[in-house]
Amino acid sequence: MAKLDRNGVAIHYEVHGSGPTILLSHGYSSTSRMWDDQVAALKDRYQVVVWDFRGHGESDYPKDGAQYSEALTVGDMLALLDLVGAKKAIVAGLSLGGYMSLAFNASHPDRVRALMLFDTGPGFKKDEARAKWNETAHQRAADFDARGLTALNSSDEVRLTRHRDATGLAGSARGMLAQENDRVIQSLDRITVPTLVLVGANDTNFLAATDYMAAKIKGSTKVVIPDAGHAANLHQPALFNQAVEAFLAGLPAA
Repeated sequence: MAKLDRNGVAIHYEVHGSGPTILLSHGYSSTSRMWDDQVAALKDRYQVVVWDFRGHGESDYPKDGAQYSEALTVGDMLALLDLVGAKKAIVAGLSLGGYMSLAFNASHPDRVRALMLFDTGPGFKKDEARAKWNETAHQRAADFDARGLTALNSSDEVRLTRHRDATGLAGSARGMLAQENDRVIQSLDRITVPTLVLVGANDTNFLAATDYMAAKIKGSTKVVIPDAGHAANLHQPALFNQAVEAFLAGLPAA
């Protein structure tokens, strides 16, 4: 299995197909396996890159908490694009993967051809709201410390996964799920690339965030997938893939 060495931290990745590059990032406590249906649907026309966040799946689980952060995750994404020879990519993700896709665009807009944001949010402008989110993230970390992998929830994108132990998930909750500032949400009105904002109709925790992002990102395309929850790609794969392929078909030539 392919590994990217990031200063001693091995990052698991897979490259499928050829063509314009799509980088797909998974949700917190899931892995690249959640994208299998999308890989199958897209690899005949695109180079689809999937990967496991540090602390997840087949990637390394650093013991040092400082090895988990938004900046390091964005750096992992940049290193993956460099590795596969993609000067620009369609950068996409679900939940935490969507947030990190926005963070990547805020740091490296010259490397982004388009964005696809699935069942995700852009963070918080207000310190109090961010502190409440971060408190929940730290509670999840403490739960993983205490109960190990039995603390995993039973959501569909998580049930697909295999983690060696819970230490990486705890580190990721503290360093990657928790947010330091409002940098990402403040970047929305500066996004200039075509953007798909998609959400499952039943993903009630992210409906308002989807509306907010669609309003802030100029010219974005908003899609609501019926009878789908947080893992819209797993609940309605045919409708999800149809929305993604319609968006991709409308992109300007690379």
